[in-house]
Amino acid sequence: MFAERVLSGMRPTGALHLGHYHGVLKNWVHLQSEYPCFFFVADWHALTTHYETSSVIEESVWEMVIDWLAAGVDPNQATLFIQSRVPEHAELFLLLAMGTPLSWLERVPTYKDQIEKLKEKDLQTYGFLGYPLLQAADILIYRAQFIPVGEDQVPHVEMAREVARRFNYLYGREADFEAKALEAVKKLGSKRAKMYAELRVAYQERGNAQALEQAQALLQDSQSLSMVDRERLFGYLEGARKIILPEPQALLTKAARMPGLDGQKMSKSYNNTIGIREQPAEIIRLVRTMPTDPARVRRTDPGNPEHCPLWQLHLVYSDSVTQDWAKKGCISAGIGCLECKQPVIDAILREQQPMFERAQMYLDDPSLLRSIIADGCDKARKVAQETMREVREAMGLAYD
Repeated sequence: MFAERVLSGMRPTGALHLGHYHGVLKNWVHLQSEYPCFFFVADWHALTTHYETSSVIEESVWEMVIDWLAAGVDPNQATLFIQSRVPEHAELFLLLAMGTPLSWLERVPTYKDQIEKLKEKDLQTYGFLGYPLLQAADILIYRAQFIPVGEDQVPHVEMAREVARRFNYLYGREADFEAKALEAVKKLGSKRAKMYAELRVAYQERGNAQALEQAQALLQDSQSLSMVDRERLFGYLEGARKIILPEPQALLTKAARMPGLDGQKMSKSYNNTIGIREQPAEIIRLVRTMPTDPARVRRTDPGNPEHCPLWQLHLVYSDSVTQDWAKKGCISAGIGCLECKQPVIDAILREQQPMFERAQMYLDDPSLLRSIIADGCDKARKVAQETMREVREAMGLAYD
């Protein structure tokens, strides 16, 4: 019934850096060859914290998409679009808001945490309180199955699951549902119908989660069912309601802590970043001037790599042979800090060279970029409109 679709987005709040590349974009490049992927510019989400300085958003959107393409995101494999160009996101957000308990929003772990961290901003707004629900709408409108996130974002996916569950409970009722479901079962053919019935009993009476997965796979592979019948049978597996908005799954990504120039996590807040498509001369300057082990006052002083921010970059960029050379040279004072920095500089420059090459065609001809986004918005909107058609029908808002 529902495609194994991946959805992910990024807020356009400034220039992307290598933390974004190693933490998010490399994973997107990997996923686009395995699943239908929808990657979007979350410009409405950016307004939740930058509503007073929205010019930052406008300036960042196109540069960020170029960075995506430079990193290897392929518009022939993935759908790239801008959130605000698909207004159905806002409609679903509004409709979901009607039935979402306020307490669900207030308990999201990042809500109070962000208010505490961003004290200089006035975040006592409905938009900021409601952004987890807007995230849920972003996910559910594409009926995305997988959401690539780090562990800190899992609560947001769980929120989307709860919202979907509540919506299906409230609006998945259908007159004569069971009779219609039993008619749909017959369309599976006798062998598949028998298997479906056995798996349904195994799940509902014995709680066999594997039976549920097998039954869902059986429905997914059946070509004899209409979309409506599939929805009924998915819902019949778990109870007596039609599944309109499927529950997404968190696709946990490896925690990629990209160190900044000072050894802390790379972040614009710490002013310790190296930008994607940074100019080579600037990369050389930034790495050469970054701090090292404070114990190495003189060239002849031995150091400890564990106390050196540069060592964290060696762990990301250097192979085991180079790491061993750097470690031994630091401890014995056999090499100086500038000498130790050169392999890291070379590795970052090598990494960025193909990014410059991929980005150049879009810098030379911005119309190519606009065309990619226009096509992506059209494709995304068709999917979103189909979902909204069914949502309106379920809520009694079709009026046809």
